[in-house]
Amino acid sequence: MRSRLRPVPDRSPIPRISTGQEDGAVAAGTSATGAVQKDEDEAAHSRARVVARARFWEPIAQWMFLVPAMAYLLLFFGYPIVKNVVMSFQQYTTTTFYTGAAPFVGLQNYAKILSSDLFSKALLTTVLFTAGSIVGQFVLGLAFALFFQRRFPLGGLLRSLLLLPWLLPLVVSATTWRWMLDTDTGVVNGALRDVHVLSSGIPWLTGTSEALVSVILINIWVGIPFNTTILYAGLQDIPTHLYEAAKLDGAGPVASFRHVTWPLLRPVVNVVLVLGVVYTVKVLDLILVVTGGGPANATETIATQSYELSFQQFEFGRGAAMSNILVAISLAFAFIYLRAHRRAQHT
Repeated sequence: MRSRLRPVPDRSPIPRISTGQEDGAVAAGTSATGAVQKDEDEAAHSRARVVARARFWEPIAQWMFLVPAMAYLLLFFGYPIVKNVVMSFQQYTTTTFYTGAAPFVGLQNYAKILSSDLFSKALLTTVLFTAGSIVGQFVLGLAFALFFQRRFPLGGLLRSLLLLPWLLPLVVSATTWRWMLDTDTGVVNGALRDVHVLSSGIPWLTGTSEALVSVILINIWVGIPFNTTILYAGLQDIPTHLYEAAKLDGAGPVASFRHVTWPLLRPVVNVVLVLGVVYTVKVLDLILVVTGGGPANATETIATQSYELSFQQFEFGRGAAMSNILVAISLAFAFIYLRAHRRAQHT
């Protein structure tokens, strides 16, 4: 049983008599307490100064990180875009470099471009080139990604070799393909003739119908490594127990791909397709090296036409207007991608 006794306060009427030693002890204690309080005040002031100093330098440090990036973006991205937009409203030719005068012509450059027959043909070629390249790159890239998802000997080595077209300079790849597809001396026609598939060579680069197909096939070959790499990384993020659960439910490979792989891979697919479109729309060096936009403008795209206007005909104003149209098309696809990505996040 617990005790219920409480401490009794000292209510004795007899006053306590203090001694000198007790007074000294009290004075020493008071002095020590004051010293401790002083130290605590100094420490508090020191912490306050440190906090104030940190608050003062924090925004400065943030701006020190931001200013170099902002200066880089403004100098190497912002200024060329603004200058290109300004040039598209001027009569900017070779004489401008000597006289310094580039008269303002308003929308005249855009009107000339949009009313020309070559622009509609270049726009159609750009659409065909982009659509064919994206479909081929994505289908083959997805097939390779699904193939390399399985573990087999030398799988890592084969994946590394698949990146070879991506590692080569594009001019080197285009020059090699131009030599391989040559009508008379190319190895492709030579191989077809050796196996008696064809008696005469196919004009891969000189035929008006074959040239566009050829540059599309070459661009597919160049873009397969990018699609395979991104899609393969997306496949690695899909949990394996979902496939095991689907297999227990009796799902075959096609059903597993339809109900497990594709829904979970769709965000990666959106990124691959949009980035592929933005890259393919502005492909220039590949077409210039392989066909130069010919024959008879059969492979002339908006990008090659902009290059031709600016650096072959030296109509810098019209070339800038054409390139701005290309930038607007790329921005439209980027806007569509951002809307689709935002909608996917909210669903």
